[in-house]
Amino acid sequence: MDINWMRAGLLGMSLLLALPAQADNVVVIGHSQLPKLNAGALRKLYTGRSTEVNGAPVIVVNALPGSPVRNRFLSLYVEQDDERYVAYWTVRRFIGKGLPPKEMESSAAIIDFVQKTPGAIGYIDAADLKPGLNVLARQ
Repeated sequence: MDINWMRAGLLGMSLLLALPAQADNVVVIGHSQLPKLNAGALRKLYTGRSTEVNGAPVIVVNALPGSPVRNRFLSLYVEQDDERYVAYWTVRRFIGKGLPPKEMESSAAIIDFVQKTPGAIGYIDAADLKPGLNVLARQ
């Protein structure tokens, strides 16, 4: 193989690796009236330890179990994997401490719900972000 082709190939690979992994990024979106949130606030909301932001009630929604965006969100913000998260909510529900967040089947469903529901919070893959959405957090 010609050395110039090898260099070109290595350069191309290094450029691809240097690009941000857009599909791996998670964007937390909220209804238009909600403020930016930090990881601690999101962890409390998604574990049921808090149900309000600035005194206003919130409704959090999840992506489907096993989806890449859910796995990434849980890892980044809740610091749990899906299995531990489901087990956590199983126990909370059993002892009467609440119900897990509703699960939505797609980013489009999450976006629609969040835009139409006051106090709603959800997360989507950064690739699904569209203009006009209220971004509360991004990783």
